[in-house]
Amino acid sequence: MTSTETKPKIWVPGDWNAFFGFGTNILVNLLTLTALLRFVLKMPDDLVFGKILPATGLMLCLSTMYYAWLAYRLAKKTGRTDVCALPSGISVPHMFIVVFVIMLPIKLSTGDPVKAWEAGLTWVFIQSFVLMIGGFAGTLIRKITPRAALLGTLAGVSITFISMKPALEMFMTPVIGFTCFAIILLSWFGGVKYRGIPAGLVAIAVGTLIAWGSSALGYNFGGLTLKGLTESVSNFGFNIPLPAFNHVFGGFEFLGILLVTAIPFGIYDLVEAIDNVESAEVAGDSYSTTRVLTADGVVSLIGCLMGNPFINAVYIGHPGWKAMGGRIGYSAATGVLVILLCWFGVISLMLALIPTVAILPILLYIGMLIGSQAFQETPKAHAPAIILGLAPHLAAWAMTQINGALAAAGTIMPALTPEAKASLVASMRNEGVLYHGLEILGGGAILGGLILTAIAVHVIDRSFAKAAAFSLAGGVMTFFGLMHGERIGFAMTPVVALSYVAVAGVLFGAAKLSRITPQPAAAPAGHGAPLPEPAH
Repeated sequence: MTSTETKPKIWVPGDWNAFFGFGTNILVNLLTLTALLRFVLKMPDDLVFGKILPATGLMLCLSTMYYAWLAYRLAKKTGRTDVCALPSGISVPHMFIVVFVIMLPIKLSTGDPVKAWEAGLTWVFIQSFVLMIGGFAGTLIRKITPRAALLGTLAGVSITFISMKPALEMFMTPVIGFTCFAIILLSWFGGVKYRGIPAGLVAIAVGTLIAWGSSALGYNFGGLTLKGLTESVSNFGFNIPLPAFNHVFGGFEFLGILLVTAIPFGIYDLVEAIDNVESAEVAGDSYSTTRVLTADGVVSLIGCLMGNPFINAVYIGHPGWKAMGGRIGYSAATGVLVILLCWFGVISLMLALIPTVAILPILLYIGMLIGSQAFQETPKAHAPAIILGLAPHLAAWAMTQINGALAAAGTIMPALTPEAKASLVASMRNEGVLYHGLEILGGGAILGGLILTAIAVHVIDRSFAKAAAFSLAGGVMTFFGLMHGERIGFAMTPVVALSYVAVAGVLFGAAKLSRITPQPAAAPAGHGAPLPEPAH
């Protein structure tokens, strides 16, 4: 629809619906990351509420305000009254990656939560530049990399590092966790509506009632206490973000470890942002991909320089918020909301009121959604390739479980001498635990999963020369430690690198010498299907 008005309306009635829905999404993500920082990484409250959350709030406010401004410019330029701002916020998959793959191992190896925080800041610092620079190469990257490879490696992360922990903890407190999960499933997969109230909010409310009710009866299923509620008030106060430049550059001592995941995830962000911008264009709102990618990189860079270890991203779901009536105001209002939540210590009170297990079903849903997209948005014939791409992530996750168990028993694997580690690994092998295999396969799992999937996809498509090229690229990256290694270096796993080169030779020979029967093109199983709920 069009309008003769020169100035677009900042707020329309439909913005209320989008604001409550999107605001709830952002709130859940903030509660989740705060719980990860406090209960998984064991970071002190003064660091969480005094430094990290204020910086996170600043980043989110800048992001949502910028996309509201872009929508305003587009509405003014076109004269349309139905322009909807792009949704944005903390990247949920990356939230778990930086916590479990980057910050937690460093916390366990050093025993210092500040070192873990610094590593997270540096990780975001690197990714920010990948986004800004890659904005000009996003189309090329998308063109040469099979979609199954990009989505498949993310599916591996979602199944292991995003889904497993929530699933396990849900069934440790099933009265709350499983009940809330049913509420989520009924709405986001089953289409059940709760009188206009977002399903995530309903699940959290029900879980909170069960937790406090059980506490009154003496069962205390959710672990909530009046004492904890009282203590949470101590985190009230006005905290503004302050520069953390020294901490950002302090994390560069872990550069070799960080590059293994920061670069490939930055590349994935490029493609994901492109996809989401295209989705908005299909819905009628055309935004510049370069502007979007640059904005994500810039606000993420500002956030990390102020102390935020989480990256910003454009969210999936623009058509959903637009259909709900959201226009410009919902995005700007969310920016104001996150400032209030993060700068005034409100998150601490909410965590003392809400049981963490009531939030976990939302995370499991996100993991399910991301994992399923790899199969729904790619040709059916590529499914075996996706399964192959899951293997490095399963290995990486299994290795973190083993390392965690050893740490609980007093043995820190990264701190062992080479001789002691070799002896322990040999003992585990005698018991059927192939730790060294997990270490090699799971090293640099993001790139490893992407390369293995890409090779298999091109073999399935009978494009043996392209498969050979990806195998050769895998050999080069392995030689320098980007894959199948613990850190960046020279000749880190030379035998594995040589194996990739040998496979490239076999595939290239097949391309030149064999008679190839073309594979019929298959349409994606569910390409373009709408998401059950706007989520990232």
